[in-house]
Amino acid sequence: MGGFREGHQFSLEGLDLTQDSGIDFSKYSLDELKKLWRKTLKSGMQGLCFSLYEDGQRPGDIITEEQVRRRMEIIKPYTKWVRTFSCTDGNEFIPKVAKELGIKTLVGAWLGDDPEINEREVAGLIDLANKGYVDIAAVGNEVMYRKDLTEDELLDFIYRVKDQMPKDIPVGYVDAYYEFSVRPRVTQACDVILANCYPYWESCHFNYSLLHMKQMFGQALDAGQGKKVIITETGWPSEGTNLNDAYPSAENAMKYFINAQVWSKKDNIDIFYFSSFDESWKVGPEGDVGAYWGLWDKDEKLKF
Repeated sequence: MGGFREGHQFSLEGLDLTQDSGIDFSKYSLDELKKLWRKTLKSGMQGLCFSLYEDGQRPGDIITEEQVRRRMEIIKPYTKWVRTFSCTDGNEFIPKVAKELGIKTLVGAWLGDDPEINEREVAGLIDLANKGYVDIAAVGNEVMYRKDLTEDELLDFIYRVKDQMPKDIPVGYVDAYYEFSVRPRVTQACDVILANCYPYWESCHFNYSLLHMKQMFGQALDAGQGKKVIITETGWPSEGTNLNDAYPSAENAMKYFINAQVWSKKDNIDIFYFSSFDESWKVGPEGDVGAYWGLWDKDEKLKF
């Protein structure tokens, strides 16, 4: 498990998280905030979720290695790890290209309510792991939250993956942080706790978002009982309709990213930020905010 933080030289000294609400942004103009956002990005992230789909594409489309390589080259200067969500339909190129470029991988098998797809995904994850492309394996993403499988079905997949891949690769399952508190058998099956922490989706006002994320992380830590906890997704949308007190905006998205990265570096918290690029297809499942979680826009340009 060692080496998650290896290789980064951080240079964000002087940014103080003196309050649970994070950095005091009141002294920053919008232009100064953009400069700080870029400085934070250039200082490097531990991990970044990989957005595969261009405008007009969606899950189920077959994606080329060329497209993966182009996007991986864009994010390469900014992250040491990348997270994938699937092992089929072109997603299998992501860990291969990442390894070529010296980026470590958290590779996920997407599990849902289609048994045939589940079998392909698990076989793909096992194959990639046995070929040396996987540093951490994730068996499923929010399957319990969506109720696509029973707990027993999920556990069968987790144990099958553990049995058929190298023993030195940690295996976990990704879900909302609170699922690990209420599903001790799943938590016990995991070598590492992979927790999604989204203050936005819990209608949290931006001013309390960092504190809320810390509380989410703490709950997953308590559930893990000594196991390593990685935040596998967190972020804030830059556009869209508010969710009660949670307001999407460019300003809030920049501030949330800065707070998350400074906390990560100062308190040694492992985070995969969501996400790299805006993806238009996500408007369907998530409403209008779904398309605006990226650090880069849908045309692969840095937003700010």
